[in-house]
Amino acid sequence: MTAVLHKITIFMEMIKFSHTIFALPFALSGALLAIRGLPSGRQLLFIVLAMVGARTAAMAMNRLIDAEIDARNPRTAGRAIPAGLLSKGAVLFAILLSVALLLWSAAMLNPLCLKLSPVALFFLVLYSYCKRFTALAHVVLGICLAAAPIGAWVALTGTIQLPAIVLGLLVLFWVAGFDILYALQDLDYDRSVGLHSIPVALGVSGSLWLARLFHLLTLALLLWLIVLLGLGPWFWLGSAAMTAMLLYEHWLLRGGDLSKLDAAFFTMNGYISLTFLAATSADVFWGGGNL
Repeated sequence: MTAVLHKITIFMEMIKFSHTIFALPFALSGALLAIRGLPSGRQLLFIVLAMVGARTAAMAMNRLIDAEIDARNPRTAGRAIPAGLLSKGAVLFAILLSVALLLWSAAMLNPLCLKLSPVALFFLVLYSYCKRFTALAHVVLGICLAAAPIGAWVALTGTIQLPAIVLGLLVLFWVAGFDILYALQDLDYDRSVGLHSIPVALGVSGSLWLARLFHLLTLALLLWLIVLLGLGPWFWLGSAAMTAMLLYEHWLLRGGDLSKLDAAFFTMNGYISLTFLAATSADVFWGGGNL
């Protein structure tokens, strides 16, 4: 039992389970905004299970598909599969379980969720191969995470509406922007082995500017979402905080200084997603009243 728990711990670290914080708050926010209220416990349970299944499958697939690439990259050579801490067979088994969890949870929510699940799985697989032939992997990753709030919206309404699309695009550009920044640390290695990324295509300066543009689009979509849904002062306050955090994230990396990448990538983006959920919850439960 101790050995099994140790393997599970290694697996959780490999898939960076703690990074679920980037997507889950947006899934929960999508659910709250879809009905402007609190979903049932059953709905919340299956939304969370679908989210966990999708993200676990995606990260495990990425680690499995990229195992050989990771083994040659000094930054990633210590990951579980190239380091021999987990077998490919064990990771594949975990992927199959995660996909089954996603499909079962989607089926328990509504028929449209189940029908759209293969589309989500397609992009999850596509992301792991993108770096081999296109620099747009960052955008594909954004599409993968954009599925979280859109999927939650569909789960509760059975339809895809304009606010859900705007919320999904908001997440897409936010994720693509910070993933470009994260990819800067592998610029030299990716270029040396012929892998594709925005940093390889545009260099450090160009990547920083494109990430800024993507995050400017994120803020524009945030404003559009406020107008579409008539969100109140609590959401405006949260939006101001998220804007400040995005500005701080880019200030930390000014001039291509990657020494503060962890603070910019992990800390700031985690706070942004939680702030979005907090602002959404406040607006939904306390309405447009005065602060």
